[in-house]
Amino acid sequence: MAPERLADERALVAALVGDQADSWDVAGLLPGEVLRELGDRGLLCPQVPAEHGGLGLDSLACGEFTAHAGSLCSSLRSVMTSQGMAAWTIQRLGDADQRSTYLARLTGGELAAVGFSEPEAGSDLSAIGTEIRQDGDSVVVSGQKVWMTAAHYADLLVVFGRHGDGAAAVVVPASAPGVHVERIAEPLGCRAAGHANVRFDSVRLPRNSVLGGTGQSLALLVTTALAYGRMSVAWGCVGILRACLAAASGHAASRRQFGKPLAEHQLVARHLAELLVAEQVATRACEHASRCWDSGSPDAVVSTVLAKHVSSGQAVAGAASAVQVLASAGARDGHVVARAYRDAKLMEVIEGSSEICQLILAQHALTAAR
Repeated sequence: MAPERLADERALVAALVGDQADSWDVAGLLPGEVLRELGDRGLLCPQVPAEHGGLGLDSLACGEFTAHAGSLCSSLRSVMTSQGMAAWTIQRLGDADQRSTYLARLTGGELAAVGFSEPEAGSDLSAIGTEIRQDGDSVVVSGQKVWMTAAHYADLLVVFGRHGDGAAAVVVPASAPGVHVERIAEPLGCRAAGHANVRFDSVRLPRNSVLGGTGQSLALLVTTALAYGRMSVAWGCVGILRACLAAASGHAASRRQFGKPLAEHQLVARHLAELLVAEQVATRACEHASRCWDSGSPDAVVSTVLAKHVSSGQAVAGAASAVQVLASAGARDGHVVARAYRDAKLMEVIEGSSEICQLILAQHALTAAR
């Protein structure tokens, strides 16, 4: 994509968000017209190839675009992550007809959510109990998913479940009979991202709703989608840090205490320095991971986990520093640093908790030592 067009798209996102992110966070809702416009321009899943209506961005360009959105509104970025995960899953698992059909819908204004977690299957996704069973020319989906980001807005739900001795991923219209979406009220972070619990009561679908067939490895299916989600979250945390750095630096430069700007007080300056370090460390980790993706490096998987772990941890620490610098000026519901403080913490939980990331990284270290 030409740099000037991408700059135009970044400007469009900034214009659509404007100064509304605070009010969206307080209300817990994103405007449908904003999501539809961004979706119709392919901006919610920018790595989808141009032939399917997307921007065709590589991972590095997509990451910077994601960070830009994340610096404006983490709830909007969360919807982008959800849409991108759905599209990535369809690209990787779907056949040619499924890619042509579903990707055009996801770059044409329709919205999607992805369902992994269940009441008894969080970090341990091997405990997934949702069943996808074949019944003649149909498949029937039964089970429950929890904390599906963007499900409140979604037209399509990409659902992972058991199929016989293997697993499958199926695309379920949110309007299908037997689908029940219950929005989660007042979540800790990304309050306007449309988190919802979804129940599937014997939802009957055409057999070709299953992506790429049945009997696949559950671990492989889940890892395919999670890889994109982790990368998107990592870059989103870079955006959180950039927003915090801008807010804290601006406040420290303009606010005066004891006869001089806050920024000239050494302990306050320390917070600004730590914020800058956090943003730079997270950015470099994400850049490395994206370059691994774009080059097809065998290190892509571990570098993605590393980027997600590092960026989310830095975002939590950075947001806390920003709140400390702004003090009462930022300690109100909806304020950019208050939002960041809550949003960042959620990033240490979703798409693989910090503890799961640490286990994966430790296993990599042990393997490399052999």
